[in-house]
Amino acid sequence: MKTRSLFGKKYIDLQIRELEIPALMPDQVLVKVHACGVCGTDLNFVRDWSGDYQGLGHEIAGEIIDTGSIVSTLKKGDKVVVEDCTMCGKCADCKAGHPEFCRNMYNMNGFPGMGEYIVVNAAACTVFDGLDYIHAALTEPLAVAYNAVLTADIPLGGSVVVLGPGAIGLLCAKVARLRGAGYVAVVGRNDSTPEQQARLELAVKLGCDQVIVSASESVRDTVLKRFPQGVDRVIVTSPPKSMYDAFDIIRYGGGIIYLGLSFKEGENIIDFDVNRAIFNKITLKPSFAEPAINFPAALDLIKNGLIPAELFQTHTCSFDDCHELFEATLKGTVPVIKPVFCP
Repeated sequence: MKTRSLFGKKYIDLQIRELEIPALMPDQVLVKVHACGVCGTDLNFVRDWSGDYQGLGHEIAGEIIDTGSIVSTLKKGDKVVVEDCTMCGKCADCKAGHPEFCRNMYNMNGFPGMGEYIVVNAAACTVFDGLDYIHAALTEPLAVAYNAVLTADIPLGGSVVVLGPGAIGLLCAKVARLRGAGYVAVVGRNDSTPEQQARLELAVKLGCDQVIVSASESVRDTVLKRFPQGVDRVIVTSPPKSMYDAFDIIRYGGGIIYLGLSFKEGENIIDFDVNRAIFNKITLKPSFAEPAINFPAALDLIKNGLIPAELFQTHTCSFDDCHELFEATLKGTVPVIKPVFCP
């Protein structure tokens, strides 16, 4: 049995490869992919990555087609969301109660999520019902945002500014509100394209107190006008250079949580005033959701309507038209929040 899978690199250079599906190991399952969200990382790969082709997609919702001989928790026909990196549960860090430090993880065995089928360890799957596959595919990015907000440890009623109005940033803003933030703002670079406008409009729909467009107003001046001492937390989901704005608006003793990446050469490097951070007691915390955690909680948020998945997953594509949608998303010519690949 074979599967078609999508790979890509710089300049939206896409390849559809036919991969052989191996015989299942006793603890593995075969999943038919019904929906796979297009992550900002995938778009970064097809815009900036100059190395070898990368397998695309890791925000997966699908159906169990077959199970290994010792799998007892899953059965054929189960609807599941799939973790791209799953804690092993056996290493010293996992045993010590720190699965976030696991380095012996189960992975996707070289199968891109943007494909027809994938083979994964059964432990990577969480069963769901009451949702369609497309909405369930929001689980992974929501879990990433949830992890970032938990890492931020926002004080009850505290002030939060989220830098970056992409899907992860918007999800962070919504989860921050659900976690008790008293003030939430989202900062976007511009509002000149349909995509940028749609994302800033969604920030308002999600209940954000303020939307700041950095191309037309100073982030520092706008935030400090309302909070002269700075805000309690800044969550950086935009590229690393956005950290400069974070340092400008964080209060004494505040915390900056950062998860925005860049694969463009040199753009992952910023200047950092260590003295300033020390003297102002600023806490810096990276947030990297690997291994994947909080999938059950994220699923419940979607299923219970606390996260309106239908407002995020605005466009779908397949093998036939993914190049067109990727290009339009990167150019900002369509009002897309979260594209979803449906093979």
